[in-house]
Amino acid sequence: MGSHAHGPSIGPSVAEILDSHACGTGSPVDTAARVADAIAARGDDGTWLSTVPRAELLAAAAAIENRPGARTLPLYGVPLGVKDSIDVAGVPTTLSCPDYAYVADRTAPAVQRLLDAGALYVGKTNLDQFATGLNGTRTPYTVPRSVFGGELISGGSSSGSALAVALGQIPFAVATDTAGSGRVPAALNGVVGFKPSRGLISTVGLVPACKSLDCLSVMAGCIDDVDRVFDVMAGRDDDDPWSRDRGPRHDGTPIRVGLPPVAELEFFGDDAMRAAHLRFRVQLERRVTVVEVSLEPFLAAGALLYQGPWVAERLVEFGDFLAERPDSIHPVVREILRSGLDYTAVDAFAALQQLQNLKARASRLWQTMDVLAVPTIGTTFTVEQVRQRPIDCNTMLGHYTHFGNLLDLLGVAVPLGVTSDGRPCSAMLLGDALRDDTVLALAAQILDEPRPRAAAAATTVQEQV
Repeated sequence: MGSHAHGPSIGPSVAEILDSHACGTGSPVDTAARVADAIAARGDDGTWLSTVPRAELLAAAAAIENRPGARTLPLYGVPLGVKDSIDVAGVPTTLSCPDYAYVADRTAPAVQRLLDAGALYVGKTNLDQFATGLNGTRTPYTVPRSVFGGELISGGSSSGSALAVALGQIPFAVATDTAGSGRVPAALNGVVGFKPSRGLISTVGLVPACKSLDCLSVMAGCIDDVDRVFDVMAGRDDDDPWSRDRGPRHDGTPIRVGLPPVAELEFFGDDAMRAAHLRFRVQLERRVTVVEVSLEPFLAAGALLYQGPWVAERLVEFGDFLAERPDSIHPVVREILRSGLDYTAVDAFAALQQLQNLKARASRLWQTMDVLAVPTIGTTFTVEQVRQRPIDCNTMLGHYTHFGNLLDLLGVAVPLGVTSDGRPCSAMLLGDALRDDTVLALAAQILDEPRPRAAAAATTVQEQV
């Protein structure tokens, strides 16, 4: 497998594109042409479900150039992709289900913030149908593959968002993350996947998977790009009942990192992945203060997501479509949706009470640590392996991600390179709600990225207090 792997080819960062546009070595139109050419050169590889035609994209870039004050905009001419479960006005929202598709009449507020900041909309990216899955194979369109080759899955459900960044076509993409959909594909394609605390980015204009758990997330090639995009997207939205304000900036104090006992880590027989993660832990222990923390309450919460009544929440959005058009739904997705019919109100309340107990146990652990570090995924799969065991493989992919939103955590998937046989390795950094900046600070430290912009923002906040 390793002999066919090549990994991500990250393109210019947001900062590099902005510098190019500012100094005149490039322009939004030049950038748009490069993006259009790169997408055309790949053909239909399962990354995009729709793109703006080349002539229209260049015209849109020219319109940005001619916008008054455009050069001062924080994302002046920076291209982006949007997962095809999020609305963009005048563009079909398909959720990878042609019979469900509709044309949006309003752009999701979080995406509109990016456009107002000067970003250039390129197109809609592929996903597991109805954002149900972590593997990227549950689509009637072309099934995408990881940039690491070897017929590895791309991960899902935000498969196309991760690929568009990993292929260097765009510097960032908007994704979603309910159970790991923004972190798993990031891990499988060697990019950064940031799932913020729930409510910091508006989910208005997102077709919900599980509305009480859904998050918009960001795929990018580096933490600086995440910082720049998050600063634009984050903001209270009174139309989103889960909306809330950002937490404090990291104040520069040492970060305490929780590491589970090695015996509690699960790699599903993947010795190469285990060895790669343990090497990362050794390096991390040299740089930060480490405390041992049990994963038991976290994993117990994760088991509730698909082995409990939360799967029934998907029927709030898709129940009528399931009843009226079952044959239009991918067979595996249809099976998962139908399983939600088996739960009662009693099941839901019992699970909520169980989850509250687990939240209380987890909250006590956060008193001893600032960040919890675990693998993003314990192993990888090929497309054929997932097709043979679709549910089992998906469950294994979500082993370390399913509990995140249930316990109100944030997470960052951090690329760590490759295993001894050439497959992607990624660590996931988790934090308690509203500690986004602390987790991003550690992610930047691991990737040896300075965060001058974040430090400046933190200073400004402290001066205002």
